[in-house]
Amino acid sequence: MSGNLVNIQSPGDFQQLLSQDLKRISLIYFWTSWAEPCVQMNQVVEGLAKAYPKLLALRVEAEEQQDISDSFDINSVPICLVLQGHALLARIEGGDATRLTETIARYLGSKSSGVPQSTTSQSPALPSSSETVEQLEVRMRNVMNQSPVVLFMKGEPNAPRCGFSRTAVALLREKNVVFTHFDILSDENVRQGLKKLNDWPTYPQFIVNGEFVGGLDVVKEMKESGEFDGVFFA
Repeated sequence: MSGNLVNIQSPGDFQQLLSQDLKRISLIYFWTSWAEPCVQMNQVVEGLAKAYPKLLALRVEAEEQQDISDSFDINSVPICLVLQGHALLARIEGGDATRLTETIARYLGSKSSGVPQSTTSQSPALPSSSETVEQLEVRMRNVMNQSPVVLFMKGEPNAPRCGFSRTAVALLREKNVVFTHFDILSDENVRQGLKKLNDWPTYPQFIVNGEFVGGLDVVKEMKESGEFDGVFFA
């Protein structure tokens, strides 16, 4: 196995590897042992890791690493995510080896490959209701400004529905931060729209004074470095 192909053993390992170099192109491959399409995709991912030494390939067993799967809305396998740092470049569902290979080549196959053409390969989905994109943004910003600190999470503070959201709530409570929350599982438009608005593909998301400050790993780093109080209690 190539040195740049890593089997993820824990959420901590995952966050550490993904945060080491925010300019690096990463491939996150969600798989299971029982899904037949994953057999071919395993070979494809291994081949890409060998062909592109600068690529960081993270192999995540979707059922064993449920918290990571939940944070990226993984409901089926195989799914491949291509990121630069924390910016989502492409989400490739199913065993589409051709599209995955072309996507990696687009970002690593030429001298200009390291620069993402956009923060996501997908156009923002139009709301299924009569709400326009502009109306959705206004609504999201209103929620972001409903209190000095807002946590966009999965579930409720007393009943989180993923491990990352549980950790986020515990962190804020440990620091005695007064906050409100928004359950992104209750509103699909907000769930998808906020990823685009804040240029951040995962949840939870921390908002302070109406501004996005980061995801869980960023806020953890703030706490460890001593920056937390200056941001959350300013």
